[in-house]
Amino acid sequence: MSTLVIVGSQWGDEGKGKVTDYLAQQADVVVRSQGGNNAGHTIYFDGQKYALRSIPSGIFNPNIKNVMANGMVIDPKQMLEELHGLMERGIKDYQLFISNRAHIVLPYHKELDGAYESLKKDNKIGTTKRGIGPAYADKANRIGIRMGEFIHPEIFKLKLKNALELKNMELKMLGLEELEFETIYKEYSSYALELKKYVCDTSLLLEEELEKNSKILFEGAQGVMLCLDHGTYPYVTSSSPTGASVPLNCGVAPRHITDVLGICKAYTTRVGEGPFPTELSGDLAHYIREKGHEYGTVTQRPRRVGYLDCVALNYARRVSGINHLALMLFDVLSGIDSIKICYAYELDGKKIQTIPATNQEYSEVVPLYIEMPGWTEDISNVTSFEELPLNAQNYIRKIEELTKTKVSLFSVGPDRKQTIQMEELF
Repeated sequence: MSTLVIVGSQWGDEGKGKVTDYLAQQADVVVRSQGGNNAGHTIYFDGQKYALRSIPSGIFNPNIKNVMANGMVIDPKQMLEELHGLMERGIKDYQLFISNRAHIVLPYHKELDGAYESLKKDNKIGTTKRGIGPAYADKANRIGIRMGEFIHPEIFKLKLKNALELKNMELKMLGLEELEFETIYKEYSSYALELKKYVCDTSLLLEEELEKNSKILFEGAQGVMLCLDHGTYPYVTSSSPTGASVPLNCGVAPRHITDVLGICKAYTTRVGEGPFPTELSGDLAHYIREKGHEYGTVTQRPRRVGYLDCVALNYARRVSGINHLALMLFDVLSGIDSIKICYAYELDGKKIQTIPATNQEYSEVVPLYIEMPGWTEDISNVTSFEELPLNAQNYIRKIEELTKTKVSLFSVGPDRKQTIQMEELF
């Protein structure tokens, strides 16, 4: 038996899609455990670029079972648009399984997401306004609609009527137009008919795969620093993207999680609001953003960029159980004369090695840096660690020293072939 969890170890957008796609070639099953279409994964292969939003990254391989687990919230309309888009590009032969316990995103969730974000004014979270937070809130309030109910017309009708009564009161209170039951029911019933063939008990499916000693890859969305419990609250997502959340989000026993691969960029990025101690501005920020194409997969918003933050990386390692690292977009740092790594913070005159619980304190920390010489060589064609310039090798070794974690894989470009694996992961 072999399982591997892939988690983002920063604020999301670390390159998880590429690593998942790369390692999926060795897997029998790829599982998306949480989140929704607010998280995009960009995958390049055979000279083509694919932007996935909610579908697991193993969808391109007909031999892989792709599972959308119970911890997800799924927008049926968007998901079908995604499947139809893949079909138009020739991706027709795949295995897809959707948990009957995953919650669905409906039109009122998106309306409320945008409305509540607007009400926060200067305290905006930076949500993608795709209804993810309100869908998870309905799940906690026990008025959500699950996929198993959605695909049964009479159950869906009753659940939607009850939910819409409450949601229309909310919309009215916020000065928005109420939604018509018949309009939503008719449109979404057609989506249910199309999705029904994929819906099953994915917890049972995963148990059967575990008993067969299948190789299972659990694909994360967002990053540990956006975890609802352990992230920089309230500037977080509405679920937990940590390795620790996988058993709950997928219906498997914790003992089955054997390895956690933390994906991190060779620098740090963040989308949306919230503290960012190592954030850069000016020419260097522009250089990294443009060379790394640092714009949101889903929103196209420019990402904030900064030096690598090993305090945040160590925090992610601790709360998520990371025992391997993958260093992404390493080639972006080529051509920078001098590179800094944050190894600690200073707060109120004291050196600290962890992230404060309050954003007020976190916004006051001063990053402490190690400065290292950079390299000018183009590393996009290297095929081994030994081919890297000495300064690039030293950069990787310093990260391993500061995090006490092996860098098992690094990436020097967007294509699958530009991935150098230094340690067996499956």
